[in-house]
Amino acid sequence: MERTVAVETGPVTDVGEPAIALRRLRRDFGDRTALAGISARLEQGESLAVLGPNGSGKSTLLRVLAGLLRPSGGEVSVLGCPLPKETHRIRGRIGYLGDQPLLYRDLTVRENLDLAAALHRLNPEQADIRIQTLLEDIGMAHRAQDRVAELSAGMKQRVDICRAVLHSPDLLLLDEPDAHLDADARTRIQPLIAATPERSRVIVSHDRELATAGADVVLELR
Repeated sequence: MERTVAVETGPVTDVGEPAIALRRLRRDFGDRTALAGISARLEQGESLAVLGPNGSGKSTLLRVLAGLLRPSGGEVSVLGCPLPKETHRIRGRIGYLGDQPLLYRDLTVRENLDLAAALHRLNPEQADIRIQTLLEDIGMAHRAQDRVAELSAGMKQRVDICRAVLHSPDLLLLDEPDAHLDADARTRIQPLIAATPERSRVIVSHDRELATAGADVVLELR
């Protein structure tokens, strides 16, 4: 059976409350093991790069961290909350960008972001300013009233990044954030998805240079 191997830049320690703590994480799909024996620790404000070929479990790991998949074994803690027992406590504190946009095709760009703001219970006036600023940052303000179904793949990706960061999450989980983006769009999104002292980040990418830029911990899955 193929095993997934984790390689870290530093040792796992037990000092303070980390943004993410994994101990011997395993995730099975029937008789197939997608993740086996993953251990890692990410401190608050740090960035974790997850690398590996297709099928190595990168997206599976991200879904486990987002509380979308239950681990089959081992221990997972995100923002101080053990998963899956306390998944409900992290829902509003993470921003998740999956491999497919989490947008409603029949709603406009603005309607999608307004809905996301309402789900996160943001102040309407502050949300209005935040949304407008984000759309300007990514060069999509002029498409705010267009239906998502009418957008190109790259435009959808930009809007989905806005959705993921809209509520200023404590942890960003990013699956190939540069997918479908041209050079200008990649430059625009970098400030929006960067790790900060107040926000940790996990980024999955085939682009080693993008993923490891500023990374504090690297996991390489095989």
